[in-house]
Amino acid sequence: MQTVAEYDLAVVVDDDDDILVAARLLLRGLFREVVTLSRPEEAVALAASRSPDVMLLDANFARGATDASEGLALLQQVLAADPQLIVVMITAHAGVMVAVEAMKRGATDFVSKPWKNDRLLSTVRTAAALSRSRRQAAATHPAPAGGTGIAAGETPLIGNAPAMARVHSLIARAAPTDANVLVLGENGTGKELVARDLHRQSLRADRPMITVDLGAIATELIDSELFGHVKGAFTDARTDRIGRIQAADGGTLFLDEIGNLPLALQPKLLTALEQRVVTPVGANRPVPVDIRVIAATNMTPDMLRDPRYFRQDLLFRLNTVEIELPALRERREDIPALIEHYLALYARRYACAAPVVTPAALAALVAHDWAGNVRALRHAIERAVILAGGAPLVPEDFPLGPVTRHIAPEAVVTRGAEDLNLDRVERRLVEEALRKHGYNISAAAGELGLSRAALYRRMEKHGL
Repeated sequence: MQTVAEYDLAVVVDDDDDILVAARLLLRGLFREVVTLSRPEEAVALAASRSPDVMLLDANFARGATDASEGLALLQQVLAADPQLIVVMITAHAGVMVAVEAMKRGATDFVSKPWKNDRLLSTVRTAAALSRSRRQAAATHPAPAGGTGIAAGETPLIGNAPAMARVHSLIARAAPTDANVLVLGENGTGKELVARDLHRQSLRADRPMITVDLGAIATELIDSELFGHVKGAFTDARTDRIGRIQAADGGTLFLDEIGNLPLALQPKLLTALEQRVVTPVGANRPVPVDIRVIAATNMTPDMLRDPRYFRQDLLFRLNTVEIELPALRERREDIPALIEHYLALYARRYACAAPVVTPAALAALVAHDWAGNVRALRHAIERAVILAGGAPLVPEDFPLGPVTRHIAPEAVVTRGAEDLNLDRVERRLVEEALRKHGYNISAAAGELGLSRAALYRRMEKHGL
């Protein structure tokens, strides 16, 4: 069965035909269309006319050039053509200064040639997700004239339930400070939206916010990804590479899924935060950094405070302010507003009229427990908009399945004996493993006998 692409359009601009072919082959499973360009001038016109999800832009085009002047100039031109464009710089000469300068001028991230496929895919997937959230915000929440509203930033946090009022209050109070913030919550509750709100309202808003999804990076790559490396530090280190911490200098570092940071690397991160320096892998000299850290995890507070899973001295560095996002089932009164928001969003995206939700369907959606929280609700609404054909939405238009609020381990076994449908059995086992381990991805994956990447794929498959 063919994999459905997650995003619409990626553009790769490079003067090396081999690079263009390799990128197109690698990205075609993630994007419905991958356009490759060898002439820089074509990139500006395409950025203005097509609104790509992501543009990968080479830093050097002239033969023998290494100073990235052409790429940096082109970066400013494509961003002028499409201010919301997400650009990832690519270069065979990725010095620290080039990467930092690219981010100062508006690039979202960078990759080095020759790249590792899993690292490139992780970088581009994160960039595409950011692009989607920006464009959704612009489509549904236009900024007031002369203002700096959500449209220029990110998808809003929707909700007026008491638990969400507390979240909004904490964001408003913590954002203008430089205090580190730890965001807690189940998968799909909107932890990244909180991080982006904090950055947008901070004194560092005009500097980059660098996101690192520690759940999506192979364990052996985390050290290099966070701290960078120097040429020759290990077998494939063919050039210096700036780490994400150093790339965030002057801005905000968002460490998503911090609970997946291996215990062996936690002391190194603690040292970086305490001393405000990083030492790239293979280097002898530390590099000073000025960052504000926002971390997020789906681990329960009890697991976070268990030294078997997380160093307590690092936790104290991260949770100067702690914001806990409620599960969607704990703020059901916000579900109608969320439904209205996503109906309008997807009707606009798919150029169709927003279908009407019948009272019976609304009641079913509000009563459902939403194990995958807002993310799962969003996917359900998108599917319904696509398939509705303009007809009113009824409960049968939503694959809600059975209520799964209180599933004990023995219940999984008993029900599994009665229900042999593999998809439903798999979903119940994944849910149970996640609950048992407080949504710690590494622990749940180990219990299920899966890699973290395989568990993430199953969570996405089942909307968890």
